[in-house]
Amino acid sequence: MSLFANGSGLFLYYECLRGPVRPESLLPEADAWLAAWPGAEPGRRWAPMIDIFHYQSPVSELHWKRRNENSLPYGRIARLKPKEAASYVYYHYQYQEERPGDGDKYGIIGMHETVLFFYSELPATIEPAPYEGKLNTKLRPDNWAEVMEPHFIKWGDVPAGQEIWRELELVLDLRVYDERKGMNDA
Repeated sequence: MSLFANGSGLFLYYECLRGPVRPESLLPEADAWLAAWPGAEPGRRWAPMIDIFHYQSPVSELHWKRRNENSLPYGRIARLKPKEAASYVYYHYQYQEERPGDGDKYGIIGMHETVLFFYSELPATIEPAPYEGKLNTKLRPDNWAEVMEPHFIKWGDVPAGQEIWRELELVLDLRVYDERKGMNDA
């Protein structure tokens, strides 16, 4: 479980082995200092993000187990132009299904409205995916950065290199390490 901050905004990333777990049960004291988030459930404090891209999907507990106890969670956010959201999702689905395992094994992009959250770990775990993607095409553009750039609303007044993807501050990193099993997220 990792908690990242961007000013007063928080982004929680966590993994569960045995079914869904609500964020309220992981951080029960947070309700006292979080504002209500508008939307489906009145008074909710957390808004779920939709998985729109991942370099790999877990196929088993053994496959997904962390082996590098020195890895650090890394998070960043970007803003999509509303009219570019469908195109962005399309390209990313194509990418993940044509080239599974092409980046950090644990790298994932979630989306809520037009905000994108990217979770990864440093150093990246690069290994082949133990499965084939769902597409047999080869349509992912080679000039990826050039094709992606028009999809974003750029940040102003940020460090160089963060005009599109703004780095987040890691404020909580909670992992359990069991020597018998390797690194396991709490």
